[in-house]
Amino acid sequence: MEAIGVIGGGRMGAGIAQVFAAAGTRVHVVEGDAAAADAAYERVFTGLRGAAERGKLDGTPERVMERVSVGSAISGLPSDAALVVEAVPETIKLKLDVLTAAEQAVGPDTVLATNTSSLSITELAAALTRPDRFIGMHFFNPVPASKLVEVVLGPETAAAVRDQVLNWVGLLGKNEVVVRDSPGFATSRLGVMLGLEAIRMLEEGVADAESIDRAMELGYRHPMGPLRSTDLVGLDVRLAIAEYLASTLGDRFEPPRLLREKVARGELGRKTGKGFHDWS
Repeated sequence: MEAIGVIGGGRMGAGIAQVFAAAGTRVHVVEGDAAAADAAYERVFTGLRGAAERGKLDGTPERVMERVSVGSAISGLPSDAALVVEAVPETIKLKLDVLTAAEQAVGPDTVLATNTSSLSITELAAALTRPDRFIGMHFFNPVPASKLVEVVLGPETAAAVRDQVLNWVGLLGKNEVVVRDSPGFATSRLGVMLGLEAIRMLEEGVADAESIDRAMELGYRHPMGPLRSTDLVGLDVRLAIAEYLASTLGDRFEPPRLLREKVARGELGRKTGKGFHDWS
């Protein structure tokens, strides 16, 4: 049975761990301390229970959890891990620290992947001794329900690594789009642009949040409107991505004043109970 590691046990990391464990893989989740690791374990277990209740799990949650372990040290990653996915916050220094430590903890054949939604794969790969074993695996929130993984190729990513990752995506029952490294890749670049324009429309009083979202859901068959999607992603996360894209692609990605104000007030979306919609 293959082993994989997931670094970061928040909503995204726990979701990634859940889908791999449900697919029959041994999973080791790394978090910053013992309490955070325990919380990550509970997130995975809760997700599996929800999947079982919806009839979407092969086996019981308890049996699947036998394949899941947690720890608080990157050095505790399985040395025989076939894949390690980094799913820590969108801060390039943090990701560089995590990835370089992971590379030292695992074997030379392990594939290292980042779940970043916008940061440069090329810049991250430059810090590694084996950039050919590095790739982007951009999962979407919520991971268990999403059907897409955006596979991002760095300039040195080996073709065999790409093929391995595509096989894993298929194992998870998901579909892939393969893109080359560029700011925001394909999905974040388009999704953030739509979200920022929706925020500007709200700021200008064109319509209320519910109407803007319904326009895209009913008129363009989007499963979720851009403001509700921003709430789900997190306004702080969207702001950080927009700032990065503005620095690399220009003023068209400059964050609206309203987004900055909401983040400053702590209105970060579903995780705080309030964003552009009320989640309380």
